[in-house]
Amino acid sequence: MTLPRRRFLHLAASLAALPTATRLACAQGYPFRPIRWIVGFPAGGATDTVTRVMGNWLSERLGQPVVIENRPGAATNLAAQAALSSPPDGHTLLLALPTNAINATLYESLPFNFLHDSAPVAGFVELPLLLVVNPSLPVKTVAEFIAYAKANPDQINLASFGTGTISHLAGELFKMTTGTKMVHVPYRGGPVVMTDLIAGRVQAAIDASPNVMAHIRSGAVRAVGVLPRTRMAALPDVPSISETLPDYDVSTWSGAVVPKGTPADIVDRLAREISAGLNDPRLTARLTDLGGVPTPMGSAEFGALIARDTERWAKVIKTAGVKPE
Repeated sequence: MTLPRRRFLHLAASLAALPTATRLACAQGYPFRPIRWIVGFPAGGATDTVTRVMGNWLSERLGQPVVIENRPGAATNLAAQAALSSPPDGHTLLLALPTNAINATLYESLPFNFLHDSAPVAGFVELPLLLVVNPSLPVKTVAEFIAYAKANPDQINLASFGTGTISHLAGELFKMTTGTKMVHVPYRGGPVVMTDLIAGRVQAAIDASPNVMAHIRSGAVRAVGVLPRTRMAALPDVPSISETLPDYDVSTWSGAVVPKGTPADIVDRLAREISAGLNDPRLTARLTDLGGVPTPMGSAEFGALIARDTERWAKVIKTAGVKPE
C-alpha cells in the first residue's frame, strides 16, 4: 500500500513533533510523582541538612514529596552519574557543589561531562570556608599568618577535609597567591580536622563554617579570615581574606541542577520556587542557623558560576599537581 505524498509528509511531521509534545505535556502536569534530590554525601552533614531544608520547602510548594537520596562515594561522582543519567523530566535533581567543578579536571575519565550533561536550575546557599588556627600559633590576622608562613616555610601543617576537595584547593590557591610553603594534611571530613587542630597536631585548617563555629565561639580555635569576599553576618569581626589579598575569593556555592534536556518550563518552575524560598524569612533563618549564607542565583547566573569555577579550579589542579586519592 502506497501513501499519497501529502499524507506521508503529514504523518512524518506528526511523528517528529511527538517528543516535543510529550515534553510539553509533562511540563504542564509537573510534578506528577515524588521528586528525588540526590546528594553525594552521607545523611546528617551540613550539606545534606541544608538540602533537606530546601527540599521540604519545594515539597510544600510543588505538592509532591521531595525525597533526599544520599549517594556518597567516589568524591560525589556516583551521585552525579546517577542524577545526570536519569530521565530529563524534572523528577530528579542533583545537589551541585564546587566538587563537581573540581572533579571535571581532577578525574581524567568520567562517564559524564558535568557541564555538558547538566542544566543549572538555581543556587541557594553557601557554607563558607574559614581559615582557622590553633591559638598557640602567634597570628591573629591574615597578614600575620602570611608573614609567619613565609618566615617558617613548611613548618605549618595546613589541614583540609580531603585531597582534591574545595578545602584542599582553597589552601593550594592561598599558597600560590601568597608565595608561602605549608604542608597539606588531608583528612576524611571536617570533624576530625577540628579534633586535631584543637589538640595542636596541626597548626591551621581550612574548614566549613558549620564545623568550626562552635569552636571559634568557645575559643578552642582562632578564626583568621573567611574565604568568601563578603564577611559572615554570624562573625562580623572576622575579615574576609580578600581584604588583605584582593584577588583571593573562594565561594562554596550549593544549588540544584537537572539532567540536560529537562523542559525549560520545568527548570523555570523549580527556579521560581527556590527563589521564593530564599525570600521567606523562616527558611533563610533556618539556613543561617545551620551556618549557611543564603545566596539566591537564577539559572543563568548559577550556570555561569559553575563554568567559571570549573575553569578556575582546573588551573589550580594543574599548577599544584593535585591527584585524586
